[in-house]
Amino acid sequence: MRYTTFGNRTGLRVSEYALGTANFGTGWGAGAEPDEARRIFDRFAEAGGTFLDTADTYQFGESEELTGTFISADRDHFVLATKFTLGAAPRPGISATGNSRKNMVASVESSLKRLGTDYIDLLWVHFPDQLTPMEEILRGLDDLVSSGKIHHAALSNFPAWRVSRAVTLADLRNWSPIVGIQNEYSLVERTADRELLPMAESLGLGAALWSPLGGGLLTGKYRLSTEGRLSDLGAVIHTESTGQKTAVVDTVLAIAEEIGVTPAQVSVAWVRERAARSATSLVPIIGPRNLTQLDGYLGALDVQLDPEQFARLSDISAVPLGVPHEAIAASLDGIQGGDSSRVIAPAHTAA
Repeated sequence: MRYTTFGNRTGLRVSEYALGTANFGTGWGAGAEPDEARRIFDRFAEAGGTFLDTADTYQFGESEELTGTFISADRDHFVLATKFTLGAAPRPGISATGNSRKNMVASVESSLKRLGTDYIDLLWVHFPDQLTPMEEILRGLDDLVSSGKIHHAALSNFPAWRVSRAVTLADLRNWSPIVGIQNEYSLVERTADRELLPMAESLGLGAALWSPLGGGLLTGKYRLSTEGRLSDLGAVIHTESTGQKTAVVDTVLAIAEEIGVTPAQVSVAWVRERAARSATSLVPIIGPRNLTQLDGYLGALDVQLDPEQFARLSDISAVPLGVPHEAIAASLDGIQGGDSSRVIAPAHTAA
């Protein structure tokens, strides 16, 4: 496994996969039993994985407890990320959810106890709560960094305009910076290409990308049976609800047959190649339920798509960029003096 810094605003070194631990435990009624979770963790670590992604809400806290137990023998070796917003209890109530300073501090204190550690490497604000001012969120995160309870802060599932404002506010007020984003991304969910990923590249934010297999759709298994639909815990389930999604799955299956690997490995290999072409670090979050699934993900590290295969997948899965991006593209020649092909563009769009 290779390593990268998580974005261009920090020296935090992470493995090229993050291990998502939503399946660690059975508090939600399904998932990996502790022994199986331990085997998944050990295999990931043996392969060189260091980046672990959990949340207080995963398995109602059991995921954090198991993750903390697994890393306890060598805590400093691992990059531990967790999240707050939703709460760890099945019905946490009004005061134990959201992004207020009150809940932020209480959630971090509880996560530290479950994780059995005195610091968190990366704290995600899991979702915007649509209530808490960004200034309150940022100042609370800055206080947690200053106290040493967290090292870095980032935003998960936030729209691009909120992230951009947060980055700017933190920079202007000399608060601890926002270093990354987390969002869904795969061959069947590429709407992040409109705003989120160009923003991350321009501002130097790391991006952790969840559900790289499109909730299992890109494995091709749903064409053969419905097995896995209810047991793929925590995944957003995609179906062949559009002609484009059907065409994407067809292309993935065809390329898998061409190169003799699984459709899942083709799909992850495409995300890895997309990451290699990015101006910042894009890290897929893998979420195996068992060792077989993990071995499939690890096998994708050796899969190379040739330029034609990457282009086929990119073209068939591309999403319309919409307003104002399409108008800008149509007007670019005039905007850039009559012939944009004669202009040497920067590696990424200027912020």
